[in-house]
Amino acid sequence: MAVLLFRLRGVPDDEADDVRALLTQHAIDFYETTSGSWGVSMPAIWLHDDSSIDQAKELLAVYQEQRARAARDAYVALKQRGEHKRLWQGIAAHPFRFLLMLALIAFMLYVSLSPFIHFG
Repeated sequence: MAVLLFRLRGVPDDEADDVRALLTQHAIDFYETTSGSWGVSMPAIWLHDDSSIDQAKELLAVYQEQRARAARDAYVALKQRGEHKRLWQGIAAHPFRFLLMLALIAFMLYVSLSPFIHFG
């Protein structure tokens, strides 16, 4: 019976490619489902049977730990060089987008709260 191993929704392409390569390298038989034409199905990597699920989960855990460690190290290196982005730098880079989002938030709050404010 098929076993879900790894959900692909929101996963970067390089990570999904690495997981596929890892499974292929260790001769673990798998298949992949997509999100479908409307994007409502679950994109995932599945194992054909549960005989190799423990090995696959262990390989995946080791890979994800290495990936997380590499991301943390890259962030620390950027922070030490002073190249990491801060909130104010993002706002300064795109001020119109920031103001538009702020206006949308204010509008949504007004629409959501106006029935309660004007109730009495």
